[in-house]
Amino acid sequence: MNRMYAVLYPLVWLFMRLFHPWKSVGLERVPEGNGVLCGNHTTLGDPVYVVCALGRRRQTHIMAKDEIVRWPVVGWLLRRAGIIGVKRGKADVGAIKESIRVLRNGEKLLLFPEGTRVREGERSEAHTGAAMFATRTGAPIVPVYIQPQKRLFRPTTVIFGQPYHPQIDGAKPTPEDYHRIAEDMMARIRQLGGER
Repeated sequence: MNRMYAVLYPLVWLFMRLFHPWKSVGLERVPEGNGVLCGNHTTLGDPVYVVCALGRRRQTHIMAKDEIVRWPVVGWLLRRAGIIGVKRGKADVGAIKESIRVLRNGEKLLLFPEGTRVREGERSEAHTGAAMFATRTGAPIVPVYIQPQKRLFRPTTVIFGQPYHPQIDGAKPTPEDYHRIAEDMMARIRQLGGER
Protein backbone atom coordinates (compact mmCIF):
# COMPACT_ATOMS: atom_id res chain seq x y z
CA MET A 1 0.00 0.00 0.00
CA ASN A 2 1.14 3.53 -0.80
CA ARG A 3 2.71 4.95 2.38
CA MET A 4 1.05 8.38 2.17
CA TYR A 5 -2.32 6.75 1.47
CA ALA A 6 -1.84 4.60 4.59
CA VAL A 7 -1.07 7.71 6.68
CA LEU A 8 -3.92 9.87 5.38
CA TYR A 9 -6.65 7.22 5.25
CA PRO A 10 -7.28 6.89 9.02
CA LEU A 11 -7.49 10.67 9.41
CA VAL A 12 -9.96 11.04 6.56
CA TRP A 13 -11.91 7.98 7.74
CA LEU A 14 -12.31 9.41 11.26
CA PHE A 15 -13.43 12.82 10.02
CA MET A 16 -15.95 11.28 7.65
CA ARG A 17 -17.24 8.77 10.21
CA LEU A 18 -17.92 11.61 12.67
CA PHE A 19 -19.41 14.20 10.34
CA HIS A 20 -20.29 12.53 7.01
CA PRO A 21 -20.93 8.82 7.71
CA TRP A 22 -21.60 6.37 4.89
CA LYS A 23 -23.33 3.05 4.33
CA SER A 24 -21.81 0.53 1.91
CA VAL A 25 -24.06 -1.70 -0.20
CA GLY A 26 -22.70 -4.46 -2.45
CA LEU A 27 -19.12 -4.17 -1.23
CA GLU A 28 -18.73 -7.93 -1.75
CA ARG A 29 -19.17 -7.30 -5.49
CA VAL A 30 -15.92 -5.32 -5.74
CA PRO A 31 -13.33 -7.68 -7.23
CA GLU A 32 -9.89 -8.29 -5.85
CA GLY A 33 -7.18 -6.84 -8.07
CA ASN A 34 -7.74 -4.17 -10.65
CA GLY A 35 -10.99 -2.48 -11.61
CA VAL A 36 -12.26 0.73 -13.17
CA LEU A 37 -14.72 2.11 -10.63
CA CYS A 38 -17.13 4.56 -12.26
CA GLY A 39 -19.60 6.66 -10.32
CA ASN A 40 -22.16 9.41 -10.58
CA HIS A 41 -20.89 12.77 -9.37
CA THR A 42 -23.08 15.32 -7.60
CA THR A 43 -20.83 16.76 -4.88
CA LEU A 44 -17.16 17.49 -4.32
CA GLY A 45 -16.95 14.86 -1.58
CA ASP A 46 -18.06 11.91 -3.74
CA PRO A 47 -14.56 10.44 -4.17
CA VAL A 48 -14.03 10.48 -0.41
CA TYR A 49 -17.31 8.65 0.24
CA VAL A 50 -16.31 5.93 -2.24
CA VAL A 51 -12.80 5.52 -0.80
CA CYS A 52 -14.18 5.27 2.74
CA ALA A 53 -16.90 2.84 1.64
CA LEU A 54 -14.28 0.61 0.01
CA GLY A 55 -12.26 0.29 3.20
CA ARG A 56 -8.59 0.79 3.90
CA ARG A 57 -7.27 -2.39 2.32
CA ARG A 58 -8.70 -1.57 -1.12
CA GLN A 59 -6.41 1.28 -2.02
CA THR A 60 -7.86 3.24 -4.92
CA HIS A 61 -6.29 5.79 -7.23
CA ILE A 62 -8.61 8.68 -8.05
CA MET A 63 -8.65 10.69 -11.24
CA ALA A 64 -9.28 14.34 -10.32
CA LYS A 65 -9.05 17.67 -12.07
CA ASP A 66 -5.48 18.91 -12.24
CA GLU A 67 -6.23 22.07 -10.25
CA ILE A 68 -6.75 20.02 -7.09
CA VAL A 69 -3.33 18.39 -7.17
CA ARG A 70 -1.76 21.82 -7.70
CA TRP A 71 -3.06 23.23 -4.42
CA PRO A 72 -0.17 24.14 -2.09
CA VAL A 73 0.71 21.40 0.42
CA VAL A 74 -2.65 19.57 0.04
CA GLY A 75 -1.98 18.92 -3.65
CA TRP A 76 1.45 17.52 -2.85
CA LEU A 77 -0.06 15.18 -0.25
CA LEU A 78 -2.77 14.04 -2.67
CA ARG A 79 -0.26 13.31 -5.44
CA ARG A 80 1.88 11.33 -3.02
CA ALA A 81 -1.24 9.39 -1.98
CA GLY A 82 -1.89 8.33 -5.58
CA ILE A 83 -4.33 10.94 -6.91
CA ILE A 84 -3.95 11.37 -10.68
CA GLY A 85 -4.42 14.95 -11.87
CA VAL A 86 -6.10 15.35 -15.26
CA LYS A 87 -5.94 18.45 -17.44
CA ARG A 88 -9.51 18.93 -18.61
CA GLY A 89 -10.49 19.96 -22.10
CA LYS A 90 -7.75 18.02 -23.88
CA ALA A 91 -6.23 14.57 -24.05
CA ASP A 92 -3.86 14.41 -21.08
CA VAL A 93 -1.39 11.76 -22.26
CA GLY A 94 0.48 11.70 -18.96
CA ALA A 95 -2.68 11.03 -16.94
CA ILE A 96 -3.80 8.37 -19.44
CA LYS A 97 -0.46 6.55 -19.22
CA GLU A 98 -0.46 6.72 -15.43
CA SER A 99 -4.01 5.36 -15.22
CA ILE A 100 -3.18 2.46 -17.53
CA ARG A 101 -0.05 1.73 -15.49
CA VAL A 102 -2.12 1.64 -12.27
CA LEU A 103 -4.59 -0.85 -13.77
CA ARG A 104 -1.90 -3.05 -15.31
CA ASN A 105 -0.25 -3.10 -11.89
CA GLY A 106 -3.39 -4.76 -10.48
CA GLU A 107 -4.71 -1.66 -8.70
CA LYS A 108 -8.05 0.13 -8.71
CA LEU A 109 -8.90 3.38 -10.46
CA LEU A 110 -11.86 5.59 -9.53
CA LEU A 111 -13.21 8.11 -12.00
CA PHE A 112 -16.40 10.00 -12.72
CA PRO A 113 -17.29 9.53 -16.39
CA GLU A 114 -19.40 12.69 -16.62
CA GLY A 115 -16.23 14.68 -15.99
CA THR A 116 -17.86 17.19 -13.66
CA ARG A 117 -20.53 17.41 -10.99
CA VAL A 118 -24.05 16.85 -12.34
CA ARG A 119 -27.18 17.50 -10.28
CA GLU A 120 -29.63 14.68 -9.65
CA GLY A 121 -32.11 14.40 -12.49
CA GLU A 122 -29.83 16.13 -14.98
CA ARG A 123 -28.06 14.23 -17.73
CA SER A 124 -24.57 14.75 -19.05
CA GLU A 125 -22.83 12.78 -21.77
CA ALA A 126 -20.26 10.42 -20.33
CA HIS A 127 -16.66 10.68 -21.46
CA THR A 128 -15.12 7.55 -22.94
CA GLY A 129 -11.99 7.28 -20.78
CA ALA A 130 -13.33 4.45 -18.60
CA ALA A 131 -14.25 2.44 -21.69
CA MET A 132 -10.75 2.93 -23.09
CA PHE A 133 -9.04 1.96 -19.83
CA ALA A 134 -11.15 -1.19 -19.42
CA THR A 135 -10.72 -2.42 -22.99
CA ARG A 136 -6.98 -1.67 -23.08
CA THR A 137 -6.12 -3.32 -19.78
CA GLY A 138 -8.78 -6.03 -19.44
CA ALA A 139 -9.86 -4.53 -16.10
CA PRO A 140 -13.55 -4.90 -15.23
CA ILE A 141 -15.78 -1.85 -14.92
CA VAL A 142 -17.46 -1.54 -11.51
CA PRO A 143 -20.47 0.83 -11.53
CA VAL A 144 -20.85 2.87 -8.34
CA TYR A 145 -23.84 4.91 -7.23
CA ILE A 146 -23.38 7.61 -4.58
CA GLN A 147 -26.54 8.95 -2.97
CA PRO A 148 -26.94 12.53 -4.25
CA GLN A 149 -28.59 13.96 -1.11
CA LYS A 150 -25.99 14.30 1.63
CA ARG A 151 -26.70 15.62 5.12
CA LEU A 152 -24.36 16.28 8.00
CA PHE A 153 -24.31 13.39 10.51
CA ARG A 154 -26.64 11.29 8.31
CA PRO A 155 -25.35 8.24 6.39
CA THR A 156 -24.79 8.58 2.65
CA THR A 157 -25.34 5.32 0.78
CA VAL A 158 -22.64 4.10 -1.63
CA ILE A 159 -23.73 1.18 -3.82
CA PHE A 160 -21.28 -1.01 -5.72
CA GLY A 161 -22.66 -2.83 -8.75
CA GLN A 162 -21.68 -6.06 -10.45
CA PRO A 163 -18.30 -5.84 -12.21
CA TYR A 164 -18.38 -6.59 -15.92
CA HIS A 165 -16.11 -6.66 -18.95
CA PRO A 166 -17.43 -4.49 -21.79
CA GLN A 167 -17.79 -6.20 -25.16
CA ILE A 168 -16.55 -4.81 -28.46
CA ASP A 169 -17.59 -5.80 -31.97
CA GLY A 170 -14.21 -6.17 -33.67
CA ALA A 171 -10.61 -6.96 -32.82
CA LYS A 172 -9.94 -3.39 -31.72
CA PRO A 173 -12.42 -0.96 -30.12
CA THR A 174 -13.71 1.91 -32.24
CA PRO A 175 -14.90 5.35 -31.10
CA GLU A 176 -18.44 4.02 -31.55
CA ASP A 177 -17.63 1.12 -29.20
CA TYR A 178 -16.31 3.55 -26.59
CA HIS A 179 -19.46 5.71 -26.77
CA ARG A 180 -21.73 2.67 -26.54
CA ILE A 181 -19.82 1.33 -23.54
CA ALA A 182 -19.94 4.74 -21.84
CA GLU A 183 -23.71 5.05 -22.32
CA ASP A 184 -24.31 1.52 -21.04
CA MET A 185 -22.07 2.20 -18.04
CA MET A 186 -24.01 5.33 -17.06
CA ALA A 187 -27.29 3.40 -17.39
CA ARG A 188 -25.93 0.75 -15.00
CA ILE A 189 -24.84 3.43 -12.52
CA ARG A 190 -28.26 5.11 -12.54
CA GLN A 191 -30.00 1.75 -12.21
CA LEU A 192 -28.13 1.13 -8.94
CA GLY A 193 -29.99 4.08 -7.41
CA GLY A 194 -33.03 1.81 -7.19
CA GLU A 195 -31.22 -0.44 -4.67
CA ARG A 196 -31.26 2.21 -1.91
